[in-house]
Amino acid sequence: MRLLLFGGTGFLGRHLVQTALEHQHTVTLFNRGQTHPELFPHVEQLHGDRKSDLQVLHGRTWDAVIDSNGQNPLQVRESASLLAESTQHYTFISTTSVYADYTVSPIDERSPVCKLEDPTSEDTTPETYGARKALCEQYAEQALPNRVLVIRPGLIVGPHDPTDRFTYWPHRIAQGGQVLAPGDPEQPVQFIDVRDLAAWSIAMVEARQIGVYNAKGPDGPLPIRQFLERCREVSDREAQFEWLDEQFLLKHEVMPYLQLPLWVPSEMVGFPRVDCRKAITAGLRFRSLAETIQDTFVWDKTRSTDYVLRAGLTSEQEQQLLREWYLAVNSGRF
Repeated sequence: MRLLLFGGTGFLGRHLVQTALEHQHTVTLFNRGQTHPELFPHVEQLHGDRKSDLQVLHGRTWDAVIDSNGQNPLQVRESASLLAESTQHYTFISTTSVYADYTVSPIDERSPVCKLEDPTSEDTTPETYGARKALCEQYAEQALPNRVLVIRPGLIVGPHDPTDRFTYWPHRIAQGGQVLAPGDPEQPVQFIDVRDLAAWSIAMVEARQIGVYNAKGPDGPLPIRQFLERCREVSDREAQFEWLDEQFLLKHEVMPYLQLPLWVPSEMVGFPRVDCRKAITAGLRFRSLAETIQDTFVWDKTRSTDYVLRAGLTSEQEQQLLREWYLAVNSGRF
């Protein structure tokens, strides 16, 4: 196939390109040429900004298009409309953040999505992220009716993850000692290895599948306790987990999912329980948890020793919280 990818050199993008090349597809990238421009020197790359340079795509045709980085609804509408006569299949990589209410469970592809108050707004704050992606989905379908595949992953993890929202745990646990662990040890967590997502996405494109699919793993419940214990096994270090009460964490304004990755307050019961059976039935498969942790851990060790993680608690924050927790427990407040 002849594939056009928006992006292609970031986190998910690089794995989509690698998988497509392994499947002997001809790939063209459209991006600004700013993120890892050294990647894929033998792949055609058209450089430009989606705001102003889409005309470089005019007059070209592709068997399929994968939009892996669209977040601005107006830009996605323009891109999809421009390519409506140039391709038979359009894949939009969305997110499970589109869902409007995580206080209910289960959540599946039919669950209500967020709505953007002003569809013409250029606001790109984190608070509007889910609503923007939901509107992007709608605009893509309007431009190419019955030709759009929408994939909604959750947290994408693995080597080269720029967010560190997964990497924090193998990194921290490998340091050993007393590790602050969040909330209920039996609360489930969901995420997907970027390589599994890329392999399945390309397979879905090859099969010309359309419709909406949630894409999170694993294929069964994974308590956060089990995840942290597996990180400890992989790192082969002595680490003890101190499970801090959810209300204590919230009282101390610890930011869920950012300062303590994978943890969300228990009221968000649907967040770690998104139904992905539709994608699994369509062939989505997950590598072992140990492999994802191990490969992430090995990659993390290749980074500069002075690199500062973008997510997770600092050592000082963790130690201060642990001290206050012990005081609270000893005084009978928890």
